[in-house]
Amino acid sequence: MADDDYCANDRAPGPPSGGPQPTDGPPFAECVLCRKPTEYPESHKGITLCPVCEWQEAQRTACSG
Repeated sequence: MADDDYCANDRAPGPPSGGPQPTDGPPFAECVLCRKPTEYPESHKGITLCPVCEWQEAQRTACSG
């Protein structure tokens, strides 16, 4: 078994996409990868990711070690 197969087989499905989007509250920052609204306000400093991209980034990080 190759190292690439190990992470691919253990990968859990990500959160469902197309869920309800925030409609009220402060203006939300855009995801730097897919441009969808995030859970962070526009004033948040640093990289902002939507929940889906945040989950995918965590999966990549977990499998890269």
